Amino acid sequence: MLMTHIPQMLVSEKQGWDEIDRSHHPAAWFMRYLAMPMSLLPPVMYAYAELLHPGAIFPLQVPAPTVTQLVVSGIVFYGLQLAMVAYMAMLIQRMAEARDHDPGRDGAFALAAIAPVPLWLSSLALFVPSTVFAIATVAVAWFASAALIRHGVRPLLHVSDEKKAHYIANVVTMTGVAAWIGLIVAAGFVLSILLAWHAF
Repeated sequence: MLMTHIPQMLVSEKQGWDEIDRSHHPAAWFMRYLAMPMSLLPPVMYAYAELLHPGAIFPLQVPAPTVTQLVVSGIVFYGLQLAMVAYMAMLIQRMAEARDHDPGRDGAFALAAIAPVPLWLSSLALFVPSTVFAIATVAVAWFASAALIRHGVRPLLHVSDEKKAHYIANVVTMTGVAAWIGLIVAAGFVLSILLAWHAF
C-alpha cells in the first residue's frame, strides 16, 4: 500500500502520510519491509547494466568487472545503504530535538526510510542504456525525495508549528544530500580497495 501512496505524498501532508502514521509501524518494520528490499534495486540494476550494457551508462572498465566483483560490490553497497537509512533516522531525530521537539524513533525512522524511495526507484532507469537518461532520472528523484521530506515532517514527526517543520525539513534535506553523496564516495573507495584486493 505504501508504494501506491507515494505520488500523493509528494504533494500532500495528509494523503498517504496519515495512513502511515495511524499504522504505528515500528522502526524495524520499515527496515525489514521497505529499506531492505528497496536497497536491493541499485546494486542489482548496476550489475544488470554492467553485464548487459557495458560502457553504455558507466565508463567502460578494462578489464570488465567479473560476476564475483559485481556481487562483492553489490553486497558492500547494499550494506552501506541500510546503514545510511539508520544514520538518517538518527539525524532526523537529532534535528527535531535541537528544535525542542522529540519525534520518537519510529517516526524518524519512517521518514528516513520513505524519503529515499524515489532514489531507489530511479535505479530502474538503468534498464535504458543511456547515461543522459540515467542522470536525468536521478535528478528528478532527488527533487522527489526532498518533497517527501518536506511533506513528511509534520505528519510523521508530529510537528505542529509550520516554521519549525520547514526548518527541520530544510536541514534534513541539505544534510541528507551531503550524506548520500558521502555514501557514494565511501562506497567507491571501499569497492576500489576490495576489487583491487580481489584482483591479486
